[in-house]
Amino acid sequence: MTIAAVVLAAGGGSRWDGEGHKLLADVRGRPLAAHSIDAAAAAGLDELVVVTGAADLASLLPASATVIHNPDWADGQAISLQRAVAHCRAVGHEAMVVGLADTPGVPAEAWLAVAGQPGDLVCATFDGRRRPPVKVAAHLWDELPVSGDSGARLLLRWRASEAVEVACDGEPADIDTVDDLLAWN
Repeated sequence: MTIAAVVLAAGGGSRWDGEGHKLLADVRGRPLAAHSIDAAAAAGLDELVVVTGAADLASLLPASATVIHNPDWADGQAISLQRAVAHCRAVGHEAMVVGLADTPGVPAEAWLAVAGQPGDLVCATFDGRRRPPVKVAAHLWDELPVSGDSGARLLLRWRASEAVEVACDGEPADIDTVDDLLAWN
């Protein structure tokens, strides 16, 4: 099975109350998004796909990454997810593992655990809470939202009884505000 690691990194960071774009904010000496992108890359799945938009992340991306720019990033996360689906479908992936660029505490091991777990809809759990990354098999891609600011969590709700959970180590909290950033640093 070919599986892509997809990092959603297009949003504008509307809750961010600090200087610049939140994905470029310093988290332990590195830009916030670098942590998630590096973890997804280190998982070594068949392809690393990064969906960009509001922030210029070019300096953070490995040369091997497939970059999909979403000029419609302001229309919500679902648009970025659909751009990733279109790419993964076009190149023939059988599944994708989707994570977020603002979750620096999700390690490569979580990406690998989710990718390696049998099942068509697999979600990481951290201390019993469902959080990204989430594996979605190709036959479920048409059920992902096409508009709004929701991603795979809607599919997890709709197919809650079918979702396979994988307990993972790490910290799944996302950084949305300066206070969140201060808690990490």
